[in-house]
Amino acid sequence: MSEKVLKLGVPKGSLEGATFDLFAKAGFKISDYGRSYFPRIDDDAIRLIMLRAQEMSRYVEDGVLDAGITGYDWIVESSSDVKKVCELFYSKAGPNPARWVLAVPNESKVREPKDLQGGIIATELVNATRRYFEAKKINVKVEFSWGATEVKARLVDGIVERTETGSTLRANDLRIVDTVMTSTTRFIANREAWKNKFKRQKIENIAILLNAAIDARARVGMKMNVKKADIDKVLKILPAEKSPTVSPLADTSYVAVEIVIEDEIERRLIPELKRAGASGIITYPLNKVIH
Repeated sequence: MSEKVLKLGVPKGSLEGATFDLFAKAGFKISDYGRSYFPRIDDDAIRLIMLRAQEMSRYVEDGVLDAGITGYDWIVESSSDVKKVCELFYSKAGPNPARWVLAVPNESKVREPKDLQGGIIATELVNATRRYFEAKKINVKVEFSWGATEVKARLVDGIVERTETGSTLRANDLRIVDTVMTSTTRFIANREAWKNKFKRQKIENIAILLNAAIDARARVGMKMNVKKADIDKVLKILPAEKSPTVSPLADTSYVAVEIVIEDEIERRLIPELKRAGASGIITYPLNKVIH
């Protein structure tokens, strides 16, 4: 493989759709990911390989991949020695971190982790779960679960399962006892690849674009026209930490004001801006926000 090609692992499975959506938002065009484990990307210097997130960090550590996207949970589970390039705040369900939780059936008498002393725990996150109980000096047997772990909650004494919203646990009448680990998506690199000038710059470029696309998801652009006589009133309404762009218009009695704001405050601001004298207010989605 040429030194001028970056072997990049992208996750197959629950993160798959969200990852390809994010790459599209970042400006990359990817095709064939529904039919091939080697999707095509519109950058000849990147070769994509799809792997399960569970094994991504091991292949990055071994140099099979130069870089990859996976969860912090699987890095910890594999004890992989990799370069952690950046945290990427996205997941299957949204921007919030996922949690691995210790759960039991609602009817269980277990109220605290220590109540599981001598019991059996089913999970896919075996190593991290063992370390969790060892740190608490609780003796349990941790068994690997090949999936459908919620079903096993009534066959063993408890489970450790990944959740983002808790809806699947509730649907199976399960109750959370404790949080074992919190996990976010990470962009990681092989340590030798990180020393390569070309590969490191390529990895850093991808990280900048992905984070810019993530930041843009929670923000919108806003433009408006404001009479010069009303500009002070309008600027006082806009978030104090923001610095809007104020530009002259052909009508010298007006200026144009443009700002990037969090979309959660857009709804509140628009009526206030209208009352303060702003007109021609428009908002628009953003593809990337680079700080």
